[in-house]
Amino acid sequence: MVTTSRILGPDGQPIRLAEIREPQTAHITSLHHEVGNHPSRGLTPSKLAQILDQAEQGDVIAQYELFEDIEEKDGHVFAEMDKRRRAVAQLEWQIVPPDNPTAKEKEAAAALQSLLAGLDDFELMLFDVTDAIGKGFACLEFDGWHRVDGDWLPRAIDHRPQTWFQLTRGERRQEIRLRGSMGGEALQPFGWITHVHKSKSGYLERSALFRVLVWPYLFKNYSVGDLAEFLEIYGIPMRVGKYPGGATEKEKLTLLRALAQLGHSAAGIIPIGMEMDFLNAAEGDPAAFKLMIDWCERTQSKAILGGTLTSGTGDGTNTNALGNVHNEVRLDLRDSDAKQLAATISRDLVYPIAVLNGLADNWKRCPRLVFPTQEPEDLKAYAESLPKLVGMGFRIGRQWAQEKVAIPEPVEGEDVLQLQAEPSAPTPPEPPAVRAAATAQKPATTAAQRLDDDLQPITGQWIVRIRQLVEQAESLEQIRDGLAELLPDMTLEQYAEAMAQALAAAALQGRLDIVQEAANGR
Repeated sequence: MVTTSRILGPDGQPIRLAEIREPQTAHITSLHHEVGNHPSRGLTPSKLAQILDQAEQGDVIAQYELFEDIEEKDGHVFAEMDKRRRAVAQLEWQIVPPDNPTAKEKEAAAALQSLLAGLDDFELMLFDVTDAIGKGFACLEFDGWHRVDGDWLPRAIDHRPQTWFQLTRGERRQEIRLRGSMGGEALQPFGWITHVHKSKSGYLERSALFRVLVWPYLFKNYSVGDLAEFLEIYGIPMRVGKYPGGATEKEKLTLLRALAQLGHSAAGIIPIGMEMDFLNAAEGDPAAFKLMIDWCERTQSKAILGGTLTSGTGDGTNTNALGNVHNEVRLDLRDSDAKQLAATISRDLVYPIAVLNGLADNWKRCPRLVFPTQEPEDLKAYAESLPKLVGMGFRIGRQWAQEKVAIPEPVEGEDVLQLQAEPSAPTPPEPPAVRAAATAQKPATTAAQRLDDDLQPITGQWIVRIRQLVEQAESLEQIRDGLAELLPDMTLEQYAEAMAQALAAAALQGRLDIVQEAANGR
């Protein structure tokens, strides 16, 4: 009797625990013993069209066998697909809690991160899932579930060929089912990672990237064959044998064998009386074949990577600017692939592990796997601008800043970097003049004060006489004339002596001020 648990799958239906202990394909032995065909042998335009038409009518086996042949036989397609697949598979990943997480949800995300990192074939699984990028979908089967240190984990995750499945168009949506009985078998929940990758809109049998690559593959196949035939015909000198009249059939065959031996062994024998002539090879230009091959490979590169300057198939326009543009397109494709892949792994791997181990109650609040594809910002620019913005009153969240510079939040108990206090710089030695000024005894009076004392009697008399003049004058003209007659007995020598003393006092006062400022700044 099969028991139904209270654990719900992503579709909301209960999970049958007895069914997930063993892989679903364990009882379908015919699939494991199938031998694939190779429809690429003798491929013609009419045969290719027939294969594509059959796929649209529900028979997809030949189409997916052809996709496998193309990836295996066309080195350029293999290299370009490998670039795109590994660009996603080599990304760093992390498990994040849902929005506005509780403390329990944060702990669940950390536990799931540890469980997934401990899976032996997790990295291989990431690469196998990307098989859907070229073929439209990929199915990976869990080899049953078992307990490891008390946690439920899949025993292994195995890639299954696309030819094991059939595509069924239901009333609501298209479904991927195992081939077997009439109509196939539905894939068991918690038993598969089923990744559907959309390269173009439409049904699965028409949305695969390889549907775009089949025609350039066919045209290139013809051009490669024509080029090989061209080299065989025009690359070897023509050899003509001449036999005398009345030669027997045996003698003619002897001459023909000698000609063939010359073509491969560069040695041969012929009877006396027979001749061999070597003619120059006919002139021809293989550039037309190479042009066709290059066009096919550029088309394949554009379809797979979005451009040609990241694959070495440019046509002489490999400027740095164009190369950067093509690289940005390739990164856009990588980010799109990563988002689709993360959604599938979160649904078909993270959620089953979480719910079977009591780390999540439902799909809506389950932690997700994400690929942080955002390029880190310029650390120097943020280090200079953020303190200034904060000083101006901007309220900037720490999490936002850490995401911008791609620095993750440290886990509890982890050592973190801290700013070390810089030792104070040693005090430079004081100049002798400063030390002397600091220790010297200040004079009782300055030179300016002494000059003021010396001139006080003279200036005092001037002030008294000017006050009397102003008080007695009746107009401004009288004040002007009185000032001119104020000290008619003062000579020029007396004026010069007073000015010299004033300038000397100002110079000495300036020097003293400089010494005092240096002493106060020690």
